[in-house]
Amino acid sequence: MALHLLKLCVGPASIDELEARQSRFRDEALRLGGDPAPVHTTRMVPKRRAEIAGQGSIYWVIKGTLSCRQAITAIDLVTGDDGIGRCRLVLDPAIVAVTPRPCRPFQGWRYLTQRDAPGDLGIGAAADLAAMPEALRRELVGLGLL
Repeated sequence: MALHLLKLCVGPASIDELEARQSRFRDEALRLGGDPAPVHTTRMVPKRRAEIAGQGSIYWVIKGTLSCRQAITAIDLVTGDDGIGRCRLVLDPAIVAVTPRPCRPFQGWRYLTQRDAPGDLGIGAAADLAAMPEALRRELVGLGLL
């Protein structure tokens, strides 16, 4: 069974802004001749990385709402220019909106089991939610209506 990571998305205030940021990074990587795959670099390495890489996703919490996910294709150990070891999560470019739910702030990441992970929007009954503007979804989640 896949294991996922739950992580706060710092900076972007919406899924659209996350997509735009990753698009800018991709364009810059292509311009410099690098790998255009989106990555997220963090200091700590997940101890359960074998259960995550190639199977799990990173679920992004945007503005207090668990909003979307990206598949994690690889977890690489890298050393920064400062000589400090880091962990690079290599992500699939597709950002998938999920059934929104409120999430309180936390540091680092949390593991998320498949059983506890929200479903993707656009599948079954969630299709109507997928068509709804993200700001409206977030407001309804904040009011406890979704």
